[in-house]
Amino acid sequence: MFEIHWGDIIYQIVIFVILLALLRKYAFGPIMGIMKKREEHIVNEIEQAEKNRKESEKLVSEQKVAIQTARKEAQEIVESAKKLAQQQSNEIVTASRAEAERLKEDALKEIQTEKERAVTQLREQVASLSVLIASKVIEKELNEQEQEKMIKEYIKEVGEEL
Repeated sequence: MFEIHWGDIIYQIVIFVILLALLRKYAFGPIMGIMKKREEHIVNEIEQAEKNRKESEKLVSEQKVAIQTARKEAQEIVESAKKLAQQQSNEIVTASRAEAERLKEDALKEIQTEKERAVTQLREQVASLSVLIASKVIEKELNEQEQEKMIKEYIKEVGEEL
């Protein structure tokens, strides 16, 4: 019934082994080489991606530090500007007060000068009126009542002139 042909089996095994050897040399070898190269390429790409990720994280942290530093510097600049503005404001107010005080003193000096000038003019007028009164009194020999009346009139005249 079922016969085994040992010659065919050995022949097929030898052919199969030769076929495996040829496949290994010409097919599996290059395919395995390609697969090995592909595996190395993928490993390199993964390593490069990891390296890039770490570098990116480093750059992000550096940028965060730079931003914080810039914000701090900006805040310091704003504070400095505020202090400078306050200082200039105080200087302007101080200068304005000093100028106002100087103007006030100048005005008081001018008022004093005008007052002295007015007093001097008044003295001159009183002196000239006194001389006038004296000359009129001398021209008239008057009694005491007439002298008093005349003095009052001249004092009234002097008051109207001032």
